[in-house]
Amino acid sequence: MSFRDLHDRLTDHILYRVRNGEMSERGLARRAGISQPHLHNVLKKKRLFSLESADLLLRELDISLLDLLVRPEDLTYR
Repeated sequence: MSFRDLHDRLTDHILYRVRNGEMSERGLARRAGISQPHLHNVLKKKRLFSLESADLLLRELDISLLDLLVRPEDLTYR
């Protein structure tokens, strides 16, 4: 597994939660302190998160790197 794989897993995790109505892009960006347009572009696979932004999102979502080893669609309890 590479850092890019972890980045993609974080993006997939966020997309899963947004699509299931757990949060909005705007709300998550505001809570994490990052720009909503940047978050949107990352979720559309046009840009990448910086390490700092990824850390802010992990902290805000209360997930660890170990959680990213399981794809969100594989989770039955969320």
